[in-house]
Amino acid sequence: MTPVVTVSGSGSGTVMIAGLIATKPGRTPRLIYRIRLRRGRKGERKSFSETDYAALLDAAHQQLGGPIMLAWDNLNTHLSARMRDLVERRAWLTVIQLPAYAPELNPVEAVWAHLKRSLANLAKKTPNELARLIKTRLKKMQYRPQLISGFIAKTGLDLKPP
Repeated sequence: MTPVVTVSGSGSGTVMIAGLIATKPGRTPRLIYRIRLRRGRKGERKSFSETDYAALLDAAHQQLGGPIMLAWDNLNTHLSARMRDLVERRAWLTVIQLPAYAPELNPVEAVWAHLKRSLANLAKKTPNELARLIKTRLKKMQYRPQLISGFIAKTGLDLKPP
């Protein structure tokens, strides 16, 4: 007989994650991320907003202590006029757009794939439980810079300054 796992609160929320990998010559790469819970309430945004991404970049800037050159995919929020305005107001931020649909060039895609594999076959009862587990798994990745370096190497990109 196939086991059945009852999950209470089905469809009652979503865990959203945004992240970036920071590299600096002579330093180990770093994974910086933010997690948000979406409760499924009427009028609640279904994804990170431009303001959420700007807050992530501001936090990364504070943690890294220097200018940031960001290679970004073509998510509609990343390309919006509001996001362009938020980027322009940050003199320390330079954005380079990745080609259309090029996940193989984005090392963060490898982070998400690795995270998803680690969550396979797990059943959590609430979005809060899932968020806690995701934070734990991402924290473990943060303490494995060789793993993050592997995600970067997989892209084949040369990240050395000219």
